[in-house]
Amino acid sequence: MPNVRTPNADIHYTDGGGEGPVLLLGHGFLMDSSMFAPQVDALVDRARVVTWDSRRHGRTSDRGDAFTYWDLARDALAVLDDLGVEKAIVGGMSQGGYIALRTALLAPDRVHALVLLDTEASACTDEGKAGYRALFDQWCSDAPIAPLAEALAPQLIGGDSRESWVPWIEKWQNSDRSALRPATECLIERDDVVDQLGSIEVPALIIRGQHDATATAAKARQLYEHLPLAHPVLTIAGAGHAANWTHPQPVNEAIGAFVTSIEKEWVQDAS
Repeated sequence: MPNVRTPNADIHYTDGGGEGPVLLLGHGFLMDSSMFAPQVDALVDRARVVTWDSRRHGRTSDRGDAFTYWDLARDALAVLDDLGVEKAIVGGMSQGGYIALRTALLAPDRVHALVLLDTEASACTDEGKAGYRALFDQWCSDAPIAPLAEALAPQLIGGDSRESWVPWIEKWQNSDRSALRPATECLIERDDVVDQLGSIEVPALIIRGQHDATATAAKARQLYEHLPLAHPVLTIAGAGHAANWTHPQPVNEAIGAFVTSIEKEWVQDAS
């Protein structure tokens, strides 16, 4: 599996090697690039799906400094550089969406379109920060992780099948929980980019799970209203926060159709 070394991190990524334009996907918090396995397999005839692990997640390692989602956007661009890819469709789920938006703001010439899955553009509220700090203080402590993991999985992943939660619960139980601290600060102290969305003039696909209590319908609508070329929000019936994992078929169909439409525009622009 390839890695790209930057001054601050060794970024692990996977290249699905499919046909079509590059689709670079960033995962959600407490997840890793394997959460996009259903997309890599299903979209192989539509896109070259590239997934990567953000700092303090999966197989990526870093130098131990604090970081922001702007830094992780630079990591995403480093992956594209390592692949020799000038321009890509960039997307992500939850925090991966935070990174995708900032990638488009940092390097608009590198982003041909956005795929935004169960995500938002706003900062944490004071109430949200307090809740996250209480959660992650417990998560990073020596307290038994199993009860917390079992309680968190339905919220973080969603759906109604425990089978879809088990792989992640097992990963959490075997992880170095204290190592997550810099990533928690990145999540909690993220800045608000809503007012900057108007400058992102590329098509955007916005998908959210019907029962997602984090990336709410209001937050998805905010993305739609502020991104100039956004498609109407697609709501996945019965899904929660990780719709692409628990309900891959409708998500894959939507992404596949979107990628095909973007590829046609890409060809027309080049001709």
